[in-house]
Amino acid sequence: MPWHALIDISRECKEPLTAQIESTLRARISDGELHPGARLPSSRQLAEDVGVSRSVVVEAYGRLIAEGYLESVRGSGTRVAAHVAPPAVATLLDDGTVPRARWDLRAGTSPVSGFPHREWLAAYQRAVRAADPADLDYPPLAGAPALREELARYLGRARGVRTTPGQVMAVSGFGQALGLLCTVLAELDIGAIAMEDPCHHQQRQFIAEAGLRPVPVPLDEEGIDVQALSRTGARAVMVTPTHQFPTGITLSAARREALVRWARANDAWVIEDDYDGDLWLEHGARPPALQRLAPERVVYGGTASKSLAPGLRSGWLAAPSRLIPLLERARSLHDLGSDVFTQLALAELMRSGRFDHHLRRQRARYRARRTSLERAVNRHLPGARVIGSAAGLHAYITLPRRVDEAELVARALDFSVLVRGGARHHARPRLAAPALVVGYTGVPHTALAEAVGALGAAYARRPGLAA
Repeated sequence: MPWHALIDISRECKEPLTAQIESTLRARISDGELHPGARLPSSRQLAEDVGVSRSVVVEAYGRLIAEGYLESVRGSGTRVAAHVAPPAVATLLDDGTVPRARWDLRAGTSPVSGFPHREWLAAYQRAVRAADPADLDYPPLAGAPALREELARYLGRARGVRTTPGQVMAVSGFGQALGLLCTVLAELDIGAIAMEDPCHHQQRQFIAEAGLRPVPVPLDEEGIDVQALSRTGARAVMVTPTHQFPTGITLSAARREALVRWARANDAWVIEDDYDGDLWLEHGARPPALQRLAPERVVYGGTASKSLAPGLRSGWLAAPSRLIPLLERARSLHDLGSDVFTQLALAELMRSGRFDHHLRRQRARYRARRTSLERAVNRHLPGARVIGSAAGLHAYITLPRRVDEAELVARALDFSVLVRGGARHHARPRLAAPALVVGYTGVPHTALAEAVGALGAAYARRPGLAA
């Protein structure tokens, strides 16, 4: 391609021609137009395209190679260096433009490198071959029967959920599930949903935009404060009892029983968001689902986004029987069901035992990462502490009270670390104690300690931060 479209040379500019080419290429690499591994034209070709002597281009290439932006590969010419990170991609936990950084320690980054490609392909092929003509028609609104059966079995044995295939709905991720539940609750004359404080900040926004009022309820070391919940007058609450987001707290047995008593006494509904339930990393069995204590009052929701990949858009609800027709009717207003072959492939993956094998492999991988993160925090962030249960793909790190959370997050970018603070998840951010919500799957395991070390350099740079 003619490169004069990307590199604009001006002979009237006081800046030397070599510097113009150099700065333009550096900018194109930094803003993501030129990706890692992208081949550049030969020095002779680029010189011809932009109308300069070859020596000008050779000098510009040489400077960029020295700075690490380009690399010269024998037999392959000049390319954008492979280690140059692409622009960070926004996730559900981000708002607006995401800055570039070498190390991405945000929660919510997807560990797609662990996706079981071979097992998924085999399951998908078997599902396609075994599909009958009825499977090619519009799917049932609640999902393919084969998947609902496998989900009922899996949730019963792995999570302690008390349900039947007829009470399970396959959905396109928890976002769709929450939207359907907001519609159903409004039909039941429920205008507010109590939420843990802190919680997923965009879920709070989602509920408000759906027309319901989010009501914050404080947490302590045992989980949601049920007495404070009772004082709100709400008749619905959304909780993350196994691994609270973002703090990682596991709801205590006493609080679970109190929450169930509250629901029954107030004709109320509990939405249990088990967003990373497959990835319990503590030694010993994970706590059973809250739903098993009151299946007539708790709607259990889960997803394959953390265990497989967000792009599958596979999630599920296990709901009381009386809610299923209402959920189906709400869904009929938005779509005609989820992709059947993806549902059948997931069912086959579960039925074959390969899903369980994949989860065992993932848990071992993430347990090692969690241990590395905790060691790095103890070494590089004096006074900071990782709290909550070891589970999922993130950790909540409390900071000393004297630390300015926002300043630390901003300063971390100076050290090429992209990380988020905990304040954004609180209903009243200015009153929140300083903390970081750190994902440990966005960088290679071997680089995790180095990434936390860079964060530690930012932590120590401001006077008074280090202990």
